[in-house]
Parts: sequence; C-alpha cells; structure tokens
Amino acid sequence: MNKLQNVTIKGTKDGLTLFLDDLCSYEELKKDLTGKLSSQQPSNGETQLLNVKVHTGNRYLTAEQQEELKELIRRHKGLAVASLESNVLTKQEAEALKDKESVATVAKMVRSGQVLKVPGDLLLIGDVNPGGMVMAGGNIFIMGVLKGIAHAGCFGDQEAVIAASGMMPSQLRISHFLMTSPDNPGSGGNPREMECAYINEENEMIIDRLQTLSSIRPGLTRFEGGR
Repeated sequence: MNKLQNVTIKGTKDGLTLFLDDLCSYEELKKDLTGKLSSQQPSNGETQLLNVKVHTGNRYLTAEQQEELKELIRRHKGLAVASLESNVLTKQEAEALKDKESVATVAKMVRSGQVLKVPGDLLLIGDVNPGGMVMAGGNIFIMGVLKGIAHAGCFGDQEAVIAASGMMPSQLRISHFLMTSPDNPGSGGNPREMECAYINEENEMIIDRLQTLSSIRPGLTRFEGGR
C-alpha cells in the first residue's frame, strides 16, 4: 500500500480502492487525488478498464462534491467509478433508514376501499377485507385473515415476505412481482394454517407454510433470546 499525503491506493483483484483522508481540506484532497492518479497512469498504452471504489471516511460530501470527485477520477484513462462510500449519513438518510427498519404495529380491520401503507415492516392485528389493501416497504405480517390485496417490498425489496394467519388474498404483490387470486385450498372455505408468500431463487412467487421462513429468510429475525 502506497501513501501520498491524503490519498491511499490499494490494488485488489476487482480493481482499485481509494481511501481519502477526512481531515484535510476538500481542495487539498482534490489536488492530491489528481497527483496520485496521474502517477498511476499506465506508460505502455494499456487501456484495460479498472473499477475504482472510493472510501471517504468520516468526511461529508455534498451531491455536487461526490459528482466532482467521480468526474475527476473518470478523466484518467482506464478508470471507472464503481462506488463511493462514506461513514456519514445525512439526517434525511438516517431517518429514511430508521423508517425502513421500523415495524409499524396496527390493530384494526382494513375495510373495502381502505389502503394502509407503512415505510418499513407492517404487523397488522386484524383482517384485510376484500377490496382493502395493505402496503409496506418491508415485510407484511397479518394476525388475521387476508382477503384483499397485500403489497410487500413496495419500494423494490424483492426479499420481503407476506405472512397471514389466513391466506385468502385477491392479489399478492412483492416488489414488482404479482400473483392474482392465488390458488389456495382455503379459499373455498376456512383458510389453512398460517402461510407466507415469498420470491424464490427462480424469481417465482411461492406460497408455503410459515415454518419455511426460518430457512428461506434466515436474517428475518432481528432479535433472539428475549433481549
């Protein structure tokens, strides 16, 4: 690993990783980065494209500064920015992350024409009637009978799941995947035991027993041991 003032470059099998000092001024950082990249330019005319990962440490960069650094790197022949990572989150990013990881617990019946939408996971204690709809950025857990529409991972999370004590939906959605009036033996009368819906490795929506979730989505449980 070679170091020149405020820029450290490490070569990996996937390309280059740049570690940028987070204490110097931004202008000084740009100057040193330009000098360091210029010294790394191939002298034999090689044009092989290298992916560059950038780590900015505890430095906060505006969107304009991020684009400026990316453009500075792209100017050097054969370099392409694969990612730019920082240890710093804006207040808005932190709040969005908190919302995404939160669980909203709601005790009510979702009636026809009603839509219940939450940014993270949803735990609904009650039924979803035909014509009613529940939406969540994360997973949906229904302690009741699902007869309406459920849309989990509505912001694009394909790993989200839908679980219900009674699975009798008119429509299931996970991310952009859709299943209309799924064939369920319980749909003609009483629902079966608690079931779940998920997207498998073949990009198919599957309805299965709830017990399968522990093996299909092992990271689903965030807390264990009662602490």
